[in-house]
Amino acid sequence: MTHTTSPLRAGVIGAGVFGGYHAAKYAAHERTQFVGVFDPVSDHARNLVEAHGGAAFSSLHDLIDAVDVVTVASPAVFHHDGAKRALLAGKSVLIEKPIAATVEEGEELVELARSKGLIIQIGHQERFVFEAMGLFNKALPKVQALEAHRMGTPSARNLDVSVTLDLMIHDIDLALALAGSEPVKIEADMGENRAGLADHITAFLTFADGSTARLESSRVARDRDRVMSVDFANGDEVEVDFIAKTFKTSNGLPLNPDFAETAMAKDSLGANVDAFIRAALGETTTGASGADGLAAMRTALAIDAAAGSRSRF
Repeated sequence: MTHTTSPLRAGVIGAGVFGGYHAAKYAAHERTQFVGVFDPVSDHARNLVEAHGGAAFSSLHDLIDAVDVVTVASPAVFHHDGAKRALLAGKSVLIEKPIAATVEEGEELVELARSKGLIIQIGHQERFVFEAMGLFNKALPKVQALEAHRMGTPSARNLDVSVTLDLMIHDIDLALALAGSEPVKIEADMGENRAGLADHITAFLTFADGSTARLESSRVARDRDRVMSVDFANGDEVEVDFIAKTFKTSNGLPLNPDFAETAMAKDSLGANVDAFIRAALGETTTGASGADGLAAMRTALAIDAAAGSRSRF
């Protein structure tokens, strides 16, 4: 546990797009004081604090020393360094996905947090959409098959990692959360790529109980499309559109038809930050743990390996 009283002093490592999102959430939250940001590109840091307050720190050490909790929103290759430094200093961390660049790095972070009694939470925001819908309800029938398509248009962001670690990892996390385990068999095919780094990939996962997941992701598609269908063992099914925030169900599964109006569905990133704050204060949380993030990354890397894709440059 990081702290027992609020407001928590919160900071952000990385002043990119998601660093700005996290800074805004901390600045607006009644239980946090946004202290500031560190980014090696000082202009980015200054622009962020001009928008949200706080200070642009000149060193990572100084930022970590000034906070109780920190979001790591730097490029994936730097996640381990920032998170490890914060944990060693006794500060809980919210890490944007993926947890780290390698399994070994992720394992080290999870063990370090465990040994120090600190929180690692991962930026798997779609979990809060599922939570709002009721798809994590233990009373639902067993999931038999899942199919997801997460298609994005070309962007200059996150090109240091494969589309698997960039986009598909959200659906990997949801598939593992519904299955309650990691897959026992992974098959995958790579489509468009840059020097072996996949921009379009399709994966087929098989779990120990016989359930399956077919996942397809692209970041070079003509249009954005983020949909998932879930088939249950009793014949029920649900189709989710993450962009429209709607769902269709066959036999009236006990889901929340008004989920799109809930706070956690309207602002899933804000819900994730709020859950992290509550966890750091020793309260119950529903966010993805470090172990969850490690499982999703381990599966993502295995998908890349099965497809013959590099995971990062």
